[in-house]
Amino acid sequence: MELYNYFRSSASYRVRIALALKRLDYDYKSVHLQKNEQLSESFSAVQASRLVPLLHDGDVGLSQSMAIIEYLDETHPEPPLLPRDALGRARVRALSQDIACEIHPLNNLRVLRYLVRDMKVSEEDKDRWYRHWVETGLQVVERRLQAAPSTYCHGDTPTMADCVLVPQIFNAQRFNCRLDHVPQVMRVFDACMKLDAFEQTRPEKCPDAA
Repeated sequence: MELYNYFRSSASYRVRIALALKRLDYDYKSVHLQKNEQLSESFSAVQASRLVPLLHDGDVGLSQSMAIIEYLDETHPEPPLLPRDALGRARVRALSQDIACEIHPLNNLRVLRYLVRDMKVSEEDKDRWYRHWVETGLQVVERRLQAAPSTYCHGDTPTMADCVLVPQIFNAQRFNCRLDHVPQVMRVFDACMKLDAFEQTRPEKCPDAA
């Protein structure tokens, strides 16, 4: 397998965690977003969206982090990242989408660049935008976790929801977001970070970290 990713990309981090949890080896391919390497002809030739992550599994190319994680779960079932029961799978997917669909799209690099370069938003207001959507979005996750507390987002083993949650907290910390209002979220984050799969794949430990 080959994983095209960027060390600070939260979507890439999700897939790194999933691969580590399943103990799958892969070649790390850096695509440096700050240097616009995603716009190069060589990367565009293999990734139409020009987004990371991109996973090559043999001749197959897969994009979108949660689709990749579900593919890995179907092709390498152990340990499972989605519960066996339909209700559990629905809850894990909902928790994942609360972050990946409701928080992350408003705060990814493309959006932040557009706010500053095209809309002429100040750096201060850009950061305020970022913190608002992260802090309010995590409140939704907090309420879900409060309703059914467990060691991880769902149950006593990590799932796709944990793969999505942890990178979002790393980004929240980078932007000095308030996190004291989401104690259940942070409890789950701390539990995850005790596991090697989360710790060893963190951004600053990646080969392209700068």
